[in-house]
Amino acid sequence: MQTATKALPQKTRELHNHHFDSTVWNDFCFRDDDVVIATYAKSGTTWTQQIVGQLIFQGADDVDVSELSPWVDLRVPPKPVKLAAIEAQTHRRFLKTHLPVDALVFSPRAKYVYIGRDGRDVVWSLYNHHANANEAWYGALNDAPGRVGPPIGPPPASIRQYFLEWLEKDGYPFWSYFENVRSWWAVREQPNVLFVHFADLKADMPGEIARIAEFLGIEVDPERWPAILDHCSFAYMKAHAEKSAPLGGAFWDGGAATFIHRGVNGRWHDVLTAEDVAAYEARLAAELPAECAAWLAHGRLAAAAAPIAA
Repeated sequence: MQTATKALPQKTRELHNHHFDSTVWNDFCFRDDDVVIATYAKSGTTWTQQIVGQLIFQGADDVDVSELSPWVDLRVPPKPVKLAAIEAQTHRRFLKTHLPVDALVFSPRAKYVYIGRDGRDVVWSLYNHHANANEAWYGALNDAPGRVGPPIGPPPASIRQYFLEWLEKDGYPFWSYFENVRSWWAVREQPNVLFVHFADLKADMPGEIARIAEFLGIEVDPERWPAILDHCSFAYMKAHAEKSAPLGGAFWDGGAATFIHRGVNGRWHDVLTAEDVAAYEARLAAELPAECAAWLAHGRLAAAAAPIAA
């Protein structure tokens, strides 16, 4: 139950860049059963959209997440077009945001599922996303009307350089990682917020999907569980990537299969130096509470078993 001490988060600013138009949320009409999937980019967003879609549609094999679950604060297509398309949906809506809470309209009518992932793993996934983007991707982000700030350019050839620039400039060339995590961590005790971690989904996907279903109030026909689990597997999503990637993967060389890449953690171990890792861990400790840093590094299950020291 909502208490007097748990005031609802309030929107205090707008965010605009080559990707964002946070004003879309200002005119968004919430429904009582809306689901908002919130992440920093490449933290398990598409996987969670797939999970929620499978729960809503009870394991159907034709759930086109790329069409049904829009990124609300992406500035293309234009706000009127996007809002009209979302309003026309008649199923339980499940939407995506990459905004920090203070740039989002937070509604007690919606349920929010926040997904976290170790920042080093985020960057490795983000690099694949960025390095394989094609001219259509750059054109949509840089040339469409309404861009605020500088355009986004191609990444460097070195993934280590990409990581170090991302760390030094806090999310460059996208947006702040620590700000995003910190803002959502501050509202984790709101009754309509659930925290999920990429590592926990990897370690116990059935258990985490059951947690999400319970949080969303979705009762699953027991006979449909096998289909749901199969359709949320990496193998299934890779084989049907055109139903998960935006525009069926048209923005990436190699198509949708490039967007649904590998889904693994730890690829940074053989690239980052000990000094690089120390710099990341120092930044993590400086930016986030110790409990949050432990959760972000290990997930709920591992952090509960062996939390890192403050």
